[in-house]
Amino acid sequence: MLLTSWRKEIFRPECNPGFESLHCIAHLDQEVGPALPYLNTTLGGYSYQKEPPAVTFRVHGRLITVHHDRIALNALNDEAEADKILAWLQGEINQAWEQRGQITPSTESAAQPQVMEIVRLLPNRAGCGACGRPTCLVFATLAAQGVLGPADCPELEPRAAAALEAYLAPFDLDL
Repeated sequence: MLLTSWRKEIFRPECNPGFESLHCIAHLDQEVGPALPYLNTTLGGYSYQKEPPAVTFRVHGRLITVHHDRIALNALNDEAEADKILAWLQGEINQAWEQRGQITPSTESAAQPQVMEIVRLLPNRAGCGACGRPTCLVFATLAAQGVLGPADCPELEPRAAAALEAYLAPFDLDL
C-alpha cells in the first residue's frame, strides 16, 4: 500500500470567507508522485502537470488535485464529504500503484473546450445578461469549466443549443 495516512486541513476560501462551501488540503504522510501517471490513466485526468507532479480530476462539478505530497479538494459541503472523497482517492491511488504493471502510464492532459469557440456558438456575443452573467465571455468560461451548459443560456435557440451541446459533449464536463 502506497498511501496510508494524511493530515487534513478544512477551511473556507480566504478570497470569499462568506462562501458556503469548504476546501480541504490533505497533507500526505507518504509520497505518491510515482503513482500519478498511473492514476491519470485509470481515472482520466482533466489536466496533468509534470513538474512538480500533479493530476487534476473533475468529479461531480468539483476539482480534485492530487499532488505528490498533498490532495486539494474544493466546493465541499462538509468535512464528512472530504473524508469520503479522501478514502475513495486512497483506494484509487493504491489500486493504480498495485496494478501499475498492467497500466500504461500517461502524463497527458485531456482535451479542453475552447472558450472562444463557445462564445462563437452563443447568440448574443456581446452579452445580454439573461443568463445572469455580465458577458458572454464569462458564460463561455464557465461553460468550458463545466459549470454552465446550453440550458443556462435563455437566449439560445434549440438549434444553437444542440450545436453547443454537441461541441461540449466530447469533453465530459459533468453537466
